[in-house]
Amino acid sequence: MRPDDDFLEDDLDDEKTVEFIKNYLPQDLKDKFSDDELYYFLDLIDEYYSESGILDAEADAEGYINIDLGKIVDYIIGEARKDEMGTYDRDEILFVVQGEIEYTESLDKDQ
Repeated sequence: MRPDDDFLEDDLDDEKTVEFIKNYLPQDLKDKFSDDELYYFLDLIDEYYSESGILDAEADAEGYINIDLGKIVDYIIGEARKDEMGTYDRDEILFVVQGEIEYTESLDKDQ
């Protein structure tokens, strides 16, 4: 596979993730976030995973890694404020983070 193919595959996966999140969000939040905001949040989630060391964490006896969703939400809100993207509600961002995790878990179930 060429490096360009990797980028296209990542873009397609992000597109599928954003669509999943939009469908996952409660009705009153479905039109709250633009696609650009959701892509931005995904980038921040990936950044958090990379910087927090969670990707190197050991799974427990059942094969799970404990992820503190509150820390991810706080990270997104803090970075968005620094990047002057706006001020976001914790509970609303929590739904976005949960949607991303649900999407990832749905991929794991398919394998």
